[in-house]
Amino acid sequence: MKTILYHSNNSRALTGFGKHCKNVLKYLQKTGKYKLIEFANGAHWSAPIHTNKPWKCVGSIPDGQNTPSDQQQARALHYGSAGIDKAIREFKPDIYIGVEDIWAFNGYWDKPWWNNINHIIWTTLDSQPILPQALEAAPKTKNFFVWSSFAERDMVKEGHDHVKTLHGTVNTEDFYRLSDIERFQLRNKFNLVGDYIVGFVFRNQLRKSVPNLLDGFKMFQKDCPKAKLLLHTHWSEGWDIPRLIQEKEIDYKDVLTTYFCKACKRYEIRPFSGQEQNCNHCGAEKTLNTTNVSEGVDEEQLNEIYNIMDVYCHPFTSGGMEIPIFEAKLTELPTLVTNYSCGEDSCTAESGGFPLEWAEYREPGTQFIKASTYPASIAKQLKKVWKLKPQKLKEIGKKARNFTLDNYSIEAIGKKLEEILDNLPEVDYSFMEKENISDENSILSSNDTSESAWKIRIDYFKKFTRPGKKLCIIMPDSAGDVLWINSLIENTKKLYPEYDIYISTKPNLFSYIEDHPDVFKCIPIINLPGQDQTIRLEGIGDKDGAFDIVFSPFITTKAFISYTHNGIDRTVYNHYENLNQSIK
Repeated sequence: MKTILYHSNNSRALTGFGKHCKNVLKYLQKTGKYKLIEFANGAHWSAPIHTNKPWKCVGSIPDGQNTPSDQQQARALHYGSAGIDKAIREFKPDIYIGVEDIWAFNGYWDKPWWNNINHIIWTTLDSQPILPQALEAAPKTKNFFVWSSFAERDMVKEGHDHVKTLHGTVNTEDFYRLSDIERFQLRNKFNLVGDYIVGFVFRNQLRKSVPNLLDGFKMFQKDCPKAKLLLHTHWSEGWDIPRLIQEKEIDYKDVLTTYFCKACKRYEIRPFSGQEQNCNHCGAEKTLNTTNVSEGVDEEQLNEIYNIMDVYCHPFTSGGMEIPIFEAKLTELPTLVTNYSCGEDSCTAESGGFPLEWAEYREPGTQFIKASTYPASIAKQLKKVWKLKPQKLKEIGKKARNFTLDNYSIEAIGKKLEEILDNLPEVDYSFMEKENISDENSILSSNDTSESAWKIRIDYFKKFTRPGKKLCIIMPDSAGDVLWINSLIENTKKLYPEYDIYISTKPNLFSYIEDHPDVFKCIPIINLPGQDQTIRLEGIGDKDGAFDIVFSPFITTKAFISYTHNGIDRTVYNHYENLNQSIK
């Protein structure tokens, strides 16, 4: 029986990755062929949230580990950087499956165990140009899968022919079209009989094109005065929807939302009137809020909400896979989708979709191509669907559901995944005992400040160095900072011409500096806890160091002693004073 370590959002999280995790693990559990361990992001190893699951589950954050104040370090911790080596050592999986955004696995492909076990990255890529981390990971990852054909096409263009599409999964059991009588009863319950409901189910993120949708909806209302827009989302994050409605001069009564009571677990649909409302069902006070990922409707209730809609509209800037689109298709709704990124797979006629046209804009900083959906295209396609005959709408709805069943159901995707897993060999973990990789990796990624831990760190750096005088510059993160220190290297070499200069940073940043003629070698950065890291690497007292001089420009402050350098450092002033003396 193969052991599988599945790394993603917690299977109980109401997120796309969380839903997908639950679907996949439930399918694999039913086969009875695998020992499953869920490695859940964002929670501590032994957190109670992992209990009462049909498979073992641990969190990605080591017990007792505090969240760093640095945002990038905190994100890496959340995604498992400090816990993954322990999980590999303790569970000895035959197969590691990482299902997250690509940056969640930064550096994993450089770990000693990576090529000694079967590994799969199953990630979402949503924009052009492709993320540098994905291009770095692909040649080092034997089994690399993406959620959309858009991403596969662009990865193949970059020369990575082994990258294949394996769509994310949709829960096909809980989403289906209700009878006409049931649909009428739901509408009557919320006083929506006779209205034409345009729906959008989404996490209120800025990449969801709410302003464009409101503009398009307002245009559509000129043809269809009975139209109402149902925004099933949390109104207290992301877009300031009330302000947008006011700015665009849309009647508040025409924009609906879903309220959910955390006390009685019921929902209602009505115009937005603020958060912490009193519940009309159970009478509880301040328990009614717009639905959100922490406290929201269950799958059965969400299916009812889709069935209240006449048409589903999903404009967005980009996405790896937008699960609500396929939930809507399962309820046999015509779906309007932006024809970019993963939307290319779901806006086609054969998928029961209608493409929304868009204009290109560039995201500041990353320069990613993003889509700004034309409001006029939204209005045009809404009008087109609104005018369709009932029989045509029924045909489109059936086509949409069948397309989703064939291409996104857990049965269809699970069967493909099962075949992939069964063709991978079991793993002989003797490599860990022979190379002592697991214990070393655990220390190198930990905050252990013991003498034995520091000896392992010193030995780690020594493996990369040669005899002679050694100087190391540490810059653990940020492409901009690594580029910046290029300007310091030439002068450093002039001051220390007899020293080999080493740079310690993340492997994905090596290319920013390793070709500098005065850099001898780049060394992958490890965790260096405590305030005396520079002194420890230089050696203190009778304790050996890895380098003669260590510069840590990112922590050169009074709080961190980083300027002793064994008393052998030089300054530009002294250097030129000695040079002048020799000339005289």
